[in-house]
Amino acid sequence: MRLTTAQQQAIKTESRAIFGDDAQVILFGSRTDDAARGGDVDVMIKTSSPVEQPSLKIARLSARVSRLMGGRKVDVILQSEGLARLQVHEIAERTGVPL
Repeated sequence: MRLTTAQQQAIKTESRAIFGDDAQVILFGSRTDDAARGGDVDVMIKTSSPVEQPSLKIARLSARVSRLMGGRKVDVILQSEGLARLQVHEIAERTGVPL
């Protein structure tokens, strides 16, 4: 995994501040590959509770984490009750690493 311990903790802290204490954070994509270089940060947030204003909260988390990582692009997807489950959610679960 190509995130420092401090970066992992910051992502978890910000995720739980926005989505609640039960939010699970999964890193997926190129950052899980130690042999890769560069790349954005892909994060899936899983919560069992419905999320009000999901798009706003996703954007807020993306912006906060991007700032913490020096402007690096951060993509956030959300898996929550009441939201459509897409193929990207399946990929994130299958290939991702829980933080």
